[in-house]
Amino acid sequence: NAAATVSLESIERLQLRTGAPFEPVRDAVERDATILRVYVRALNMLAARGRASRELRRLLVRKGEPADIVDLAIERLLRVGLLNDEVYARSVARAKAVGQGHSKRRVQQELFRRGVDREVADDAIEETFAEEAVDEDTLVEQAARKKLRSLAALDRAARDRRLYAFLARRGFDGDAIRRGMKKVTGEEAAAAMKAGETEIDAEE
Repeated sequence: NAAATVSLESIERLQLRTGAPFEPVRDAVERDATILRVYVRALNMLAARGRASRELRRLLVRKGEPADIVDLAIERLLRVGLLNDEVYARSVARAKAVGQGHSKRRVQQELFRRGVDREVADDAIEETFAEEAVDEDTLVEQAARKKLRSLAALDRAARDRRLYAFLARRGFDGDAIRRGMKKVTGEEAAAAMKAGETEIDAEE
């Protein structure tokens, strides 16, 4: 039976040969086998979902892998380009901002939660919002229009309170929220007025 599974690089480095004494290299073989196992486990986790290096490290250690071995595995993944925090951060920022209409602050919070460093997160957000021409005022207006439909039965004061709270939870700042609400509720009022005029014309 095999004592351990190691890479070809380990076989060459440790000069492992059939029939050669095993005891002198047992510890080195076992360590290399652990490194390979953790590396493969990290690869499988990345295949399931993209991750930042810090989050990947945290999860592997939580699963019981030795911290020093995890560091070696992550080092190798970074070196060969299979783990890249910058690329990952831009991917998440694009999905959250363009795909889900999240604010810069909300995207930043999400990246921090996923273990992305502040500088990497901020660069990814700025690049994404610039490249995709994402405008926060537009995001606020889109989110407000969508939410208003579910608040139609409320009186104006209650509706505005609920709408403001909803937009604040999405990470938009107060000034952007007020601008967006003013425009969207103004459009709604204008639409209601136009509908009323149409009804009057129809009656006449």
